[in-house]
Amino acid sequence: MPGNFNDTTSVQMIDSIYDFGRVPEGEKVVYNYHFRNTGKNSLIIASATASCGCTVPEKPEEPIKPGETGVLKVVFNSQGRAGKVNKEINVVSNAYPQFPVLQLTGEVISTDN
Repeated sequence: MPGNFNDTTSVQMIDSIYDFGRVPEGEKVVYNYHFRNTGKNSLIIASATASCGCTVPEKPEEPIKPGETGVLKVVFNSQGRAGKVNKEINVVSNAYPQFPVLQLTGEVISTDN
């Protein structure tokens, strides 16, 4: 549990799994994961990391106030990633319980014929 218990807050994920379906290799997939601060303190996201360098999360820099909705943007570069895709994004914050692992799934279709 991060920091002092009095400083924690709770979070409700609006969407934690995104299936982008099928995309041609080389296309960038962009998705915004939405969440709501359901606690009594501001939600601070310290970091967001992905399971590989082809997936880049962009966390909100400002604290999310109680009752407000926030967005975590993820960009997946499908170049060289032909086949089934299952990427995970880990979020470190002052939420308790912790953020669930965010998932990005789909299939990249090879452009080699």
